[in-house]
Amino acid sequence: MRIWRTVVGKLWMTILLMVAFVLLILTVLLLKFFEDYHINQIKQDLSNTAQKISNIMEEHPSGQVGKEIALGVLDKNEKVMIVYNKKDIFYPTGAESYKGISYQSILKDKQLSQVFRGKKKVMKELTPPHSSSRNEYNHVIVTAVPLYAAGKEPGAVFVYQSLEALQETTQQTTKIILLAAGIAIVLTTGFAFFLSTRIGGPLHKMREAAFEVAKGRFDKKVPILTHDEIGELATAFNTMGRQLKFNMDALKQEKEQLRSILSSMADGVLTFNRDGTILIMNPPAETFLQHWYHVQGDQAKDAALPDGLSALLRKVVETEKEQTDEIEINGRFYVMIASPLYNQSHIRGVVTVIRDMTEERKLDKLRDDFIANVSHELRTPVAMLQGYSEAIIDDIAASEEEKKEFAKIIYDETLRIGRLVNELLDLARMEAGHFSFRIEPVPFKSFIERVTHKFNGIAKEKGIELLCEASDRDLVIEMDADRIEQVLTNLIDNALRHTAPNGYVKVKEEEVEDGVYIHVEDNGSGIPKEDLPFVFERFYKADKARTRGKSGTGLGLAIAKNIVEGHNGRIFVKSKTGEGTTFSFFLPKKA
Repeated sequence: MRIWRTVVGKLWMTILLMVAFVLLILTVLLLKFFEDYHINQIKQDLSNTAQKISNIMEEHPSGQVGKEIALGVLDKNEKVMIVYNKKDIFYPTGAESYKGISYQSILKDKQLSQVFRGKKKVMKELTPPHSSSRNEYNHVIVTAVPLYAAGKEPGAVFVYQSLEALQETTQQTTKIILLAAGIAIVLTTGFAFFLSTRIGGPLHKMREAAFEVAKGRFDKKVPILTHDEIGELATAFNTMGRQLKFNMDALKQEKEQLRSILSSMADGVLTFNRDGTILIMNPPAETFLQHWYHVQGDQAKDAALPDGLSALLRKVVETEKEQTDEIEINGRFYVMIASPLYNQSHIRGVVTVIRDMTEERKLDKLRDDFIANVSHELRTPVAMLQGYSEAIIDDIAASEEEKKEFAKIIYDETLRIGRLVNELLDLARMEAGHFSFRIEPVPFKSFIERVTHKFNGIAKEKGIELLCEASDRDLVIEMDADRIEQVLTNLIDNALRHTAPNGYVKVKEEEVEDGVYIHVEDNGSGIPKEDLPFVFERFYKADKARTRGKSGTGLGLAIAKNIVEGHNGRIFVKSKTGEGTTFSFFLPKKA
């Protein structure tokens, strides 16, 4: 960078120009002053000399003595002309002119000739012929003083001097003044450069520090070398840097905190500007859009956002109020809550919270189904209790045998209602975590063989082959034997119930490193694929024909799942319609 474009150069040139201008004005004024002073001094000297010569000549009106004394009074540059009368004129030099000015022209000058009449001193500056009036150094100053000699006509003494001598004096004075001005300019230049450097140096460091701060290096410091305004500026700059670093760190922390909050939210968050461009998006919102793009396929190229979301954004911008809507995409339900973002008094964008309500809708449906199923399960036995009780009361039963039969039916339905209520209570306690298990080591081979053996009679009656494939090792599992027996009983009973005659039900044990798998396999009717995710729900029935008759409550698989999970295990099902079903559950060796 060129020096005159810098602060140092500008300050330096400003000081130099200002000092040079002041010195120029001062030089002109001093030269004028000295010139006027010397001219006035010459005039004063000429006037005094002329008066002295006039006095001398009056005291010595005749004779050579007065003239010699008069000539002795003159300065070397002064000349005199003594006029006793117009015919008696004394020229000491013998010449009739001086610097081109004749003595006759002096005597004939109107202003100077007044000395003969006015009895007063007259002074005039004459310009020689053929000389420029602007060149004052060629001029001649003439002073005339009256001369009164005894017995003679009034005369005059003319003393004159050329200003050529003043030229030399003026030149010497000019040289001295210019030399002083030059010295002053040199000293001022050094002082200005020193002052500019003292100011420009810290400013240059501040400039470098400012560029560093602009790059994000807020810990850059400016050295404080003085305690004046520059030092205060450096202190303020360092304070600003610290405050900026503090604010940027705070903003960064808030940004990271906001990012963490958005990332950890289960709901999707989308921030748009007024034209619908996405500014911020968290992972659930990205999943939502990807799901929509996947469903739309090629049609998504024509629309950046779902129609419902785009309409909601436009409505928020138009009304400037919070809006809520719900959309359905491929069987999943989403609730969208959009609120305006303000920039002072104008809307600058919209923030939208997208919540996946699919599970809530499923839970609502399951709750409604649960109430309907419980009502359905209770309605039949309650109706039977009411009907047979009325039959007994109204003596519809003709014999004691019929009354006992009605009473037995009432008793069986009462047991069914009690079993349903107990299973509901057990399931509720398990899901609430208030159910305790009696965990103890159990030889698993004998356990599984015993439970399977209980169903041999039922299997023979139905013409179904019941197999048990237990491990040869005497494996010991820590579990609640009664509850696991309840699980295995439920699975075997379901398999026998939904397997046709001449089919088979196989119970297999599969030992692994950390536990054991139990598989209950049949070649029955199977379960439809769309119903598999819901078989462990309470009262869920994939097929109305797949019931357990009067003894069933629809809670067996739900209870089995909670029992297995209570042992830190897991239960799952594999099925294919028309080929059969396999229920499997895993139990760890140590619960």
